[in-house]
Amino acid sequence: MEGSCDYSMEGWLCVLLLLVHNAAATKMKIVEEPNSFGLNNPFLSHTNKLQPRTSPSPRSGPSHLFRLAGKCFNFIESTYKYEFCPFHNVTQHEQTYRWNAYSGILGIWQEWEIENNTFTGMWMREGDTCGAKNRQTKVLLVCGSSNKLASVSEPSTCVYSMTFKTPLVCHPHSLLVYPTLNAELRRRWDEIEQSLYDELITEQGYRKQLRKIFEEANYLKSTGSKSEDKENQTEPKTFETLEQCSVAHNELSKEIKRLKSILEKNGISYLKNESNMAIQHPAPSSPNAAREEERFHLRGDTGARDDQ
Repeated sequence: MEGSCDYSMEGWLCVLLLLVHNAAATKMKIVEEPNSFGLNNPFLSHTNKLQPRTSPSPRSGPSHLFRLAGKCFNFIESTYKYEFCPFHNVTQHEQTYRWNAYSGILGIWQEWEIENNTFTGMWMREGDTCGAKNRQTKVLLVCGSSNKLASVSEPSTCVYSMTFKTPLVCHPHSLLVYPTLNAELRRRWDEIEQSLYDELITEQGYRKQLRKIFEEANYLKSTGSKSEDKENQTEPKTFETLEQCSVAHNELSKEIKRLKSILEKNGISYLKNESNMAIQHPAPSSPNAAREEERFHLRGDTGARDDQ
């Protein structure tokens, strides 16, 4: 009878053929094993593994955020897996089995993003090469019920933006810069705030001195003397019409009056000659008074200059 077999050798062969026939007649289910991507992909050679070009900066900023160090948070979009490791780096891994699946570094922890004297995000720079520049990522910190990498975008070529949610920044004062500074840097901040209030320095001078404080606290990377010199270089101003010259003259006259009123407000006499303008102080009555006068002059001079 068709479909029946005895228990002889021929019978066992018949059973085997029946099993093969039934397996071919039904749809086989394929079970996928967990995939290994990026650094764990055994098909990638060692030369293809991620090679950072620099080391992360030391941890800095609000100390309550240090508990995030040593942890990593993932976000999957399409075929890419993004991984954010606070105070360390940001990476991207293509989740495919292509022989040349991309895995790369989108940035290494470098410095803070500070706006209105508040920490707003973390800059991950010096990532993999992207044309003539390196990839970089700004990770914005926003309030959330749990630690979570919430979104990833690329606003411009090879410059990425991520949003990281965490309950560690939900308090309104959790990201203020001033409380995180040591006593000496807070004292210096207080001094330049007073100088700005007394109009002894300009807004530009205030921002420049405040940046130096942030750099000394390792919150911002030093811009270097070359960039500062370039910033301080100004081209001579020219005027195409007499009207432009007159407008500039009136603006300068107003500025001179403003500066003169500041000098008078602080008890500093003002001497004007036909050839130049100078600040005149009373003659010291003793050697000690002379030294005190010199100290006062130097402090006032450095506070009023934008290029110090």
